Amino acid sequence: MTHPPIKRAEILTVGTELLLGETIDTNGAWLAAWLAEHGVDVLRSVRVGDNLTRMVEAIEVGLERSDLVVTTGGLGPTDDDMTREAIAAVVGETPEVDPALEGALVAWFEATGRTMPEQNRKQAWRVPSATILANPNGTAPGWLVRFERGGVPKAVAALPGPPRELKPMVHDELAAHLTFPTSHLWKRTFKVGQLGESTVAEMLGDLTQQANPSVATYAKADGVHVRVAAKGATEADAAALGEPAALQVEGILGDDVWGRDEDTLAGVVLAALKRRGMTLAVVDQGTGGRLLTMLHDADPAGETFKGGVVGLRDDAWRASDLVSDGPREPNHDASTWARARFAADAALVVGDVRPVDSETGPLVATVQVATQGETNEETVRLPKRKPEWVRSRVTVQTLDLLRRRLR
Repeated sequence: MTHPPIKRAEILTVGTELLLGETIDTNGAWLAAWLAEHGVDVLRSVRVGDNLTRMVEAIEVGLERSDLVVTTGGLGPTDDDMTREAIAAVVGETPEVDPALEGALVAWFEATGRTMPEQNRKQAWRVPSATILANPNGTAPGWLVRFERGGVPKAVAALPGPPRELKPMVHDELAAHLTFPTSHLWKRTFKVGQLGESTVAEMLGDLTQQANPSVATYAKADGVHVRVAAKGATEADAAALGEPAALQVEGILGDDVWGRDEDTLAGVVLAALKRRGMTLAVVDQGTGGRLLTMLHDADPAGETFKGGVVGLRDDAWRASDLVSDGPREPNHDASTWARARFAADAALVVGDVRPVDSETGPLVATVQVATQGETNEETVRLPKRKPEWVRSRVTVQTLDLLRRRLR
């Protein structure tokens, strides 16, 4: 049977733990990106607790607006896993144990040397209109339920919550049963380190008012992201719309752009050092080790990032002769010490973050960027915010200072 393309979809992530803040909804973001890449407009992404009445209501409301509602979570074996019951109520069908699914579940438990608990039998349920989505990575099969409302085709997909089960099921099972629009999405993301979101938006001006291609700004942990996206009948059409806008954005932002798409700031900096045959060491007082962690994550083998030290107490820093007798500021020998200690060509030295005039005033941190035969000192200035935000921003601006110096 041929089904019409899915043009509009909504996402429903299930679990009371999502509403209590105990679990972050990464599934909703991943599904939204996957649907968008297939030309589907995602109208809503909603979280709902383990409550049958509210789940039924959320699915019903989603179906009024969209062709497809995708649920994730609530397919476990316990009483508070009610996604199957909610979908059955929406389509007016009674779930029953499917013998083939039941046999597969029993075999799965036997293969692990266990007897299947009786409560797991509900994971073998299906309703007559459900197509089963196989789950080789867990005990919860998914459903794709198709029906009509007022003569209009509708569908509900039920997917498991664990990402290691959900993502393969989407790629290997769900995608094969859906028809997508013929339109294609082209997108490019530019990443900016030193500027705030409002400043970037002001620089872009009327570009952010366009519909297709669209230009949007987002404040992120590693700076500001500017996403350019375009839709077209073919990949070539979408690219033809998006690329000129992307060139405009890149021209406006210029050297403030530190990377694109999947780039990480630490990765970009280390790649620039590697191209020059240089290695890096770090002395860190201002980020509490965050800077070293980002660099290590980008270069776990230590080919370019040779290592570093983190100092949090005055006496520890003075014992190593890395600070002066005054405020907690690394002296000018710190970068020389770091390069010698780790046999590195370049060094980053991040001083303590401190108020300028008073405990309530703006914050500053001194950053030394030392490359071959040259040490430059710059000041990072930040508003008074929570320590975690401040450490994150100092990390980003420090890495971006080195990137600029290398250019």
